Amino acid sequence: MTRHTLITAADLLPHLADPAWALVDCRYALAAADWGQQEYAAGHIPGAVYADLPRDLAGPVGAGQSGRHPLPAVDALAARLGAWGIDGRVQVVAYDAAGGALAAARLWWLLRRLGHAAVAVLDGGWQGWQTAGYPVIAGAESRAARRFTPQAPAARVADSAAVRAALGAASVRLLDARAADRYRGENETIDPVAGHIPTAQSLPYAGNLDAQGYFLPPEALRARFAAVLGDVPAEDAIYYCGSGVTAAHNILAATHAGLAEGRLYAGSWSEWITDPQRPRA
Repeated sequence: MTRHTLITAADLLPHLADPAWALVDCRYALAAADWGQQEYAAGHIPGAVYADLPRDLAGPVGAGQSGRHPLPAVDALAARLGAWGIDGRVQVVAYDAAGGALAAARLWWLLRRLGHAAVAVLDGGWQGWQTAGYPVIAGAESRAARRFTPQAPAARVADSAAVRAALGAASVRLLDARAADRYRGENETIDPVAGHIPTAQSLPYAGNLDAQGYFLPPEALRARFAAVLGDVPAEDAIYYCGSGVTAAHNILAATHAGLAEGRLYAGSWSEWITDPQRPRA
């Protein structure tokens, strides 16, 4: 059965040697660029290849005009996926050590943007796999290359113009996935300007997870999103964060809850603040 949102470690275990399944280790740390690669080399789920957020899951940063993690070009991402042995017949499973937020949900969303629906995030991530006592292997791995052909996208994008048009609109919800203190502008340690996009509501991605790092049940996630969406349809939400990475976690959670998929403002706060004419709160 194709997996479209989440998969448990127990359900993944029988597929480790299945060439029709591809595992991608997305561990990353903003404060230490090489941390994820080093952790992968020290130990990872057998068969997994490694994806680096800035190198593989983002495009070049434009000086003064883009966010910190712009979307990669479609052709470049397709080539990378093919090099990882992924084509339209492969079930992809992504994992990280942050409950899917850095950057497994980003890969999930990017694959959907290229029309590949057979992708899931490992619920509980790397920690859950280790807690279960499942096998781990060191070193680097690769898969036989395939040709990945992009299809019609399932994921939806909003640019800064669409966000500006949505400011104060009763028919649209702007949802900020950053921690509440960053949303309020009280603890900004990453971007040069603190605050949030006016009229946006705070919906920290961490609230999608329980204390052990597993996603809440779908009914609990639906209630969480209903509290901020109100009477606005889920497909009319625009999700953002600092650089378009953790916002994908909210989209994943909403999709897992059975809600229609909203749009990702991929540039997010780090792009929004590059133009001093854009309002801030």
